[in-house]
Order: sequence, then C-alpha cells, then structure tokens
Amino acid sequence: MILLRQLLGDVLRRLRVRQGRTLREVSTLARVSLGYLSEVERGQKEASSELLASICGALGVPLSQVLREVSDQFALAELQAAPVLADAPEHERIPLTESVPGSISDSVFPEVKDMVAA
Repeated sequence: MILLRQLLGDVLRRLRVRQGRTLREVSTLARVSLGYLSEVERGQKEASSELLASICGALGVPLSQVLREVSDQFALAELQAAPVLADAPEHERIPLTESVPGSISDSVFPEVKDMVAA
C-alpha cells in the first residue's frame, strides 16, 4: 500500500538534502524537534498542516510545490500498481476519465495519459 506520509517524507528529505542542509538546521528554523522532523522524513509520523507549513518555510519552498511533488510521486506509484487492477472484470473497472469527478481532462496532462498507455 502507498502511504502518503512516506511519500511526503521522501520529498521533504530530498528537498533538504538538495539544499545541502542538515536536519538540525531545518528543525531549528522550523521550530520542531530534530527527532520529530527525522520521523516525518522517514514517514513514521503524520505531520499537521501547520507543521508542514513550518518545515516548508524553513526550506524556503512553497507548501504547494511540496504537495505537487508528492502528488506526482503518488500518481507514479499508482501507475506502477495498475497492472494488478487490469485483472479486474470489465464491469468492475472505472474508466480513467470517470475515476475522479470533475477531474482535469486528458488534454491538460497528455504525458500522464501516455504513461497510463505504456
């Protein structure tokens, strides 16, 4: 099963490491304990929206960017798990365009449609 907290932790860690920053530095700026930040990065703790905003502020990255990266990783993980769903009977399958009410059309993100087709 794909866990949101693990993907979120991976993205936060990747951003911190890319900036060459230490856990201690980010935890101090975010005003969160070093141990708790470490647990968030390892996907062991669910971070509140306030805590996420504080961590993103310490990293100098908008929360929306972090959530977008998490969403992209989540979509890729779901696509990798998709072949298992292909074995479902036709009457139980939900067409991609109907899976999310009010979802954005395939024409907006053609690369996602191409990944699904691959």
